[in-house]
Amino acid sequence: MEYTPISPYMRPISHANLRLIERPKASVPARPVNKWELLRELSKAQAAFGVAERDLTVLQGLLSFFPHDALGGNAEMVVFPSNKAICERLNGMPCSTMRRHLARLVDAGLLQRRDSPNGKRYVRKYGEERVAFGFDLSPLYSQSEGIARAAEAVREAEERVRRLREVVSLMRRDLAALAMFGEEIQPGLGLWDQLRDTAAITARALRRKLSIEDLLIFRADLEVLLNQARDIIDGPETEEMNTNSARFERHRHNSNKESIDLEPALEKRGAAAGVADEDEDEDEDECVADLYEQDTRHLPKIPLHLVIAACPSLQTFYQGEIRHWHQLFDAASHVRPAMGISVSAWEEAQRFMGPEHASIVVAAILERFDDIKSPGGYLRALTGKAAAGEFSCGPMVMALIGRRSAA
Repeated sequence: MEYTPISPYMRPISHANLRLIERPKASVPARPVNKWELLRELSKAQAAFGVAERDLTVLQGLLSFFPHDALGGNAEMVVFPSNKAICERLNGMPCSTMRRHLARLVDAGLLQRRDSPNGKRYVRKYGEERVAFGFDLSPLYSQSEGIARAAEAVREAEERVRRLREVVSLMRRDLAALAMFGEEIQPGLGLWDQLRDTAAITARALRRKLSIEDLLIFRADLEVLLNQARDIIDGPETEEMNTNSARFERHRHNSNKESIDLEPALEKRGAAAGVADEDEDEDEDECVADLYEQDTRHLPKIPLHLVIAACPSLQTFYQGEIRHWHQLFDAASHVRPAMGISVSAWEEAQRFMGPEHASIVVAAILERFDDIKSPGGYLRALTGKAAAGEFSCGPMVMALIGRRSAA
């Protein structure tokens, strides 16, 4: 099976590949740049410029000798501390070590030596003119725009890894749930044991820091097993889904206070009150059986096919069929920024609803996007209800199905 990208919308970038990117040509920035912000950006993009943490520590020491907070403008960007002064500023770093790191910064094009005739570092004034000999910081300033772009590329790569890790985690949850459900409808089938074993292995692996390549391998392997399980389950599951549809339809009529038909009142009030942060991190030492129990307890009870039927608009933002919950989450994560839903609102919804339920809500909001003035505020309002135990996705989905049937 061919490896697929992190999602149908992105191609993976590894940190190793950052050094293969052609370094941007330096150009004089349009305005001064805060030296400490520039150092933080360079720390993020250090691999692209071939420098290490200790090199940046020495650069930080040099920047501390520059009297202004901003590089650029009309300020002379030459600092001229002695080796002894630099080492003292660096908490007693050996002089030989300091000179080695300085050489690396020069080789990386971030510093330039301006040597005096006698090799000393100093400043001389000749009337109105001022001549300084030492380390010129102007190359660092000239590289600031390229540093910012490289730092952003690193952040994007880290975001892709984080996103892929979330998808793999959701696929593991799907796998555990399908193993339990499959054992009920076709007991004794060897595939269910394979699903359970793979889910356990993946759970243990996700406790480590995995590379994007490792995560892609897990994603491909899990995809194969999920499709095999879904192909077996799809037939027997159809009758149960129809039964669930009727049950949710009855529940919609008996739970008007939870129905989306009554919730536009929240939109008019612009309810977007913040929800207190709660730490719900899973204990790293929890046994695999406990992980299985958590997985199945938080999965939506409403069948996925009903969600897709009620919210067909989401399918237009996903290449391929949405057959699993992790694919619904992937599609919702992609469309969320375009809907104006902030990262904090999305993460808050996942924390209190769970990734799958939050994805259902985003899909439902997308379906009624023209009617909702503030999708982000609306999601926060529903998150607040979920945190208080007063919200369920079932009535929302069935209300949308009712609207489509009546249309």
